[in-house]
Amino acid sequence: MPDTSRRIRCCSSALLLALIGASLSVVLGACSGGDFGRTRADMRSDDMHRWLGSEVTGSVGVKASQFQLTDEERLLRDLAYPLVEPPRSRPAWRSVFGDYKAMPSPWRQNVVFDRTTYGRTLIDEPHRSFSSRYAQLIEDVRNDITRFEPFFSSAIRVIELDRKREASMKMVSELSPREKADAVARMQENSLIVQWVQQCLERRVSSYRWALERLVIQAPDGMAADADRLIGELAAQTANPPVASPYQRPVAVRG
Repeated sequence: MPDTSRRIRCCSSALLLALIGASLSVVLGACSGGDFGRTRADMRSDDMHRWLGSEVTGSVGVKASQFQLTDEERLLRDLAYPLVEPPRSRPAWRSVFGDYKAMPSPWRQNVVFDRTTYGRTLIDEPHRSFSSRYAQLIEDVRNDITRFEPFFSSAIRVIELDRKREASMKMVSELSPREKADAVARMQENSLIVQWVQQCLERRVSSYRWALERLVIQAPDGMAADADRLIGELAAQTANPPVASPYQRPVAVRG
């Protein structure tokens, strides 16, 4: 009889642990993002970054194209998202759940850029030492440098294909007004996304410099030289983008 009671208690404990585990899975699964920083499965799709196009065209009063995205256009948007998302915009505990969200383009009237936000977040977040803050700054800048070439390589291909699209429209038989409008809108959309990334890179450089200046006056460290060198490298790349967007918009006001 004692053995039977013990087995019953063991089974009950195992069942309770299983129920707790299942409950936690449901709760975590209900969050907007998935586990360990990955976007939840039902948030992912081939066109999950398509909204970048409708956002950027809508913000300047241009109607979005109804054409489906090409593979190159889809890649352009996928590579653009990490660069238009403000660096360190998500606290560490939120990034565990992915916290994927749409963002306004720089041409929205109510968008105000604050170059101090990144630095204040970096300094205020719990860290073991100021060396770890320098290390985080260096990592963030290096990540942007790493993302620069893939994005602009994609942008070069997309802009070149759009030039061919524009030239070919003159030779398309019975081109309807709707088709022409969608084609023009897509070319404007692609160009504006490139400009969006360009402006965000300029803002990142400004934010990184502000953060480094505050770190230096609060806790001078030899790592500051490495951070300054990397910020200078990113600034040089940003000042000389390898592709020019054919559809130009007024430069957004920067703080």
